[in-house]
Amino acid sequence: MKKEPLNIEIVREFIIAAHGNFEEVKRLVSKEPDLIHSVYNWGGDDWESGLGAAAHTGNKEIAVWLLENGARMDIFAAAMLGHLNIVKEILNVYPDVIHSKGPHGIPLIRHAQIGGECALPVYEYLKSIVPEVSNK
Repeated sequence: MKKEPLNIEIVREFIIAAHGNFEEVKRLVSKEPDLIHSVYNWGGDDWESGLGAAAHTGNKEIAVWLLENGARMDIFAAAMLGHLNIVKEILNVYPDVIHSKGPHGIPLIRHAQIGGECALPVYEYLKSIVPEVSNK
């Protein structure tokens, strides 16, 4: 039997929490586990998941917890978490993804920057394959 869609306000609350409120993320997911896979449209085709929120704000603890609980890895989270092998493999198969934007139009390289020291190899790699990408 197919489940009913999630309440959009609960999804919005979850996505907002995933920007930095780890306790609220865990509380909401404990009540509604399907939030792990939810996305919210902020308008203008600006879709964001909990993982996307954690990735563009550099919240590694939230991102790792979401992944450990079933969130779907994407290149933006991989970049922020410093997973150079994942980023390289995706770009080897789909090179134009280098120009893809994450939530709120945030570029891939910015996700690597926000990841800090652990993501520095990803940042350097992205900068080396498309030098002008660092200025966008």
